[in-house]
Amino acid sequence: MYRPHGFDHSASLDATARHNIDKLNDEMVAAGVRVFVGGLRPVSEAKSVMLTDDGTFNVADGEYLKADTYVDGFWILNCQDIEEALEWGRKAAAACRAAVEVRPFYG
Repeated sequence: MYRPHGFDHSASLDATARHNIDKLNDEMVAAGVRVFVGGLRPVSEAKSVMLTDDGTFNVADGEYLKADTYVDGFWILNCQDIEEALEWGRKAAAACRAAVEVRPFYG
């Protein structure tokens, strides 16, 4: 799920939206597809770790790539196929009022 920079959960997600997200999570659990769910703190709290040519690491404040939107949270679902995953993606986009990317794992 993606959000724009500066998105404030407390100011932008009303009680109805929070209820819809909770309801979606309950539905995923009841369907037996939800493996993991995680919300991420704002990118202002991110640290980027980069390996240098000499084998040391640089740690910088903020996101690695500057963008207009950032990953705000994610679900790991165990779906039978991409169509099922897309159906959950549609439900997530509606509940969260946000863009949702659906992507399979390797293997």
